[in-house]
Amino acid sequence: MAKPFEKIAVIGDGGWGTTLAIHLAKNGFPVHLWGPFPHYVRQMSKNRYNAKFLPGVRIPKEVSLVEDLKEAVQACDLIVFAIPSQYAPAVLKDLNKTKVNFSEKVFVSVTKGIDDATLRRMSELITTELGDIPLAVLSGPTIAVEVAKGIPSTAVAASKDLKIAKRVQAAFNSETFRIYTNTDVVGVEIGGSIKNIIALACGICDGLGYGTNTKAAILTRGLAEISRLGKALGAKPKTFSGLSGLGDLATTCFSPRSRNRTVGEKLGKGQTIKSILSSMKMVAEGVETVKGVVKLSKKLNIDMPISQEIYHIIYDNKKPLQAVTDLMTRKTKAE
Repeated sequence: MAKPFEKIAVIGDGGWGTTLAIHLAKNGFPVHLWGPFPHYVRQMSKNRYNAKFLPGVRIPKEVSLVEDLKEAVQACDLIVFAIPSQYAPAVLKDLNKTKVNFSEKVFVSVTKGIDDATLRRMSELITTELGDIPLAVLSGPTIAVEVAKGIPSTAVAASKDLKIAKRVQAAFNSETFRIYTNTDVVGVEIGGSIKNIIALACGICDGLGYGTNTKAAILTRGLAEISRLGKALGAKPKTFSGLSGLGDLATTCFSPRSRNRTVGEKLGKGQTIKSILSSMKMVAEGVETVKGVVKLSKKLNIDMPISQEIYHIIYDNKKPLQAVTDLMTRKTKAE
């Protein structure tokens, strides 16, 4: 069988970008890995480890660490975009400035979030900046270090064009990383974005010392919020019961490795968001995403009480206990 792609570029050298670069190299592809800080890229190239974001996992020689953005993408026919959502617009502008013809390449977004300024999903940001290019998203219950270590994991490759989704599936699929296809890009992206907010809420429950009952309620009612917003944006309801919906939500809410759950736990224990973020090496996407999601919910008149309370805790200094009380004493309603 012919290879679905000849050479792959991964844009973003965080934990997930590095994991996917390593995984794709193991699948037999030559890979370029680019990061925004040249000195760190050189350090990784020399040591063959991403000590900051993926310690203990060796980067194989098939992964070339590249400092120049144009050099990273020009000769590649698959571009994996793994830049955190708050930095995505700037990097997309830099990609546009390279004058590379992206219409001849397939772009895969593995970034989860809603842009606060424009209320766009990541795939929408990409096409707004780079034009109507071949595009897919890859999302699912994927803790980076587990995928990097070959622990059996799954994800969804979604594209409006099923042929593109199948090519992406073929590139990423392996004995330890099973990929399914989907054509509901909106649903896959919304599930992957809002679950980080719900994970913050579950972490707050952990920090407050609550039990499984509370977390199950947050997860279930959180999924209802995801579904309501997704449906309003044109997503298929079935998507939210799949890997990129319930699967990703469960992993992020319950895993001790989940950055968003961990941030929530610290909030529940009384730490300030400023002190939490200043001590973190990695990005907790939900902290930024909640701003855009709350704006979007108000614009579309969608009821999202958990997301709104998380916003108040992070940005209005609301006490987590008060937020819980306000959620529990809302007007009663049917499920």
